[in-house]
Amino acid sequence: MMLKLFFGLVSAGVVAAAPKGDRHEKDKFNWNSTKSVIAFGDSYTYVQGTLGRTNATYIGDNFNLTFTPAKLFSNRIVLNQTWANQGSAAGGSNWIEYLTQCGVQKGLTDPQTCVKQLWSFAYGGANTISEDGFTPAHWNHTVSFAQQIEQFASYGNPALQSIGLDKSDALVAVWIGINDINDLAKLRGKNESFTPLYEKVQRNVWSNVEKIYRLGYKKYLIMNLPPLDRSPSPAVNASLINTFNNIAASHADAFASRHSDATVLQYDVNTVLNSILDQHDAYGFKNVTKFCPGFNKADIRSDPSKYGCGEGLDTYFWYDSGHLGSRTNQVFAGMLEKWLGRRSWT
Repeated sequence: MMLKLFFGLVSAGVVAAAPKGDRHEKDKFNWNSTKSVIAFGDSYTYVQGTLGRTNATYIGDNFNLTFTPAKLFSNRIVLNQTWANQGSAAGGSNWIEYLTQCGVQKGLTDPQTCVKQLWSFAYGGANTISEDGFTPAHWNHTVSFAQQIEQFASYGNPALQSIGLDKSDALVAVWIGINDINDLAKLRGKNESFTPLYEKVQRNVWSNVEKIYRLGYKKYLIMNLPPLDRSPSPAVNASLINTFNNIAASHADAFASRHSDATVLQYDVNTVLNSILDQHDAYGFKNVTKFCPGFNKADIRSDPSKYGCGEGLDTYFWYDSGHLGSRTNQVFAGMLEKWLGRRSWT
């Protein structure tokens, strides 16, 4: 049953937007030949680094966005599953690590040793922009999406070019907006007209993606908002999420239309995750409405019953009040990998 549902979701649960126009052979997307993934976003996508702020980033923070190539390449991805918060906001590897199979082994991983190198500049707690007070930064050390792009353009891209990273074999992954929609709902109230605000968020997102495009990156993976309305502590409803996602898709389509030499792949993770929630028994999830109260305890994986968590974290869909569990990340990342394979240009 699980296998049947798995392939059904891969086929039907997601949509792609790809630009029209002629493609040169070097510009065609092929997941099997992709050598690196460069990621931006928030806690759903951040990867813990030995030189990053704990529980927030791979490298640097708002107090110091700079780094040298030597510092970047001496950094390592951290995964220590005996301490739930080490590695990602999922209590273990997250989707981008499972997708690339980079950072899934316990201990430290050098991205340059991975078949698909993972360079994540995502920052836990990030929103699209905080510099103009639109939505305030969660902490004074937070690096917004706009700042992540600035950091990458100034330091990350030159460093990666120094080791000969091939942009034609690189995929840029963007998953942002979760904090924006939640913060706007909390700050503006239920009577606010949110459509103009969501438009502003997406204008910011795509003005910054434009900067990455101008650096020569032509392949993009765009993730829409997950079903936050079904989280243990929802701040938004399904209608707001659908509005946000529709606006995001229209901006992604417009970007693709403007750039016929770019490949823009939109993964409908909202539909996929809703389907998993609806059929959770088939995937081995026992609890999809709450989270384990001992999720962040040092011995949670070795003694889940101590915290009343039954068969352990992997049976919970949600890791905490707003984040997906590591196994949830693994399940949908497996679907995403197959989806990318089906949408590769040959």
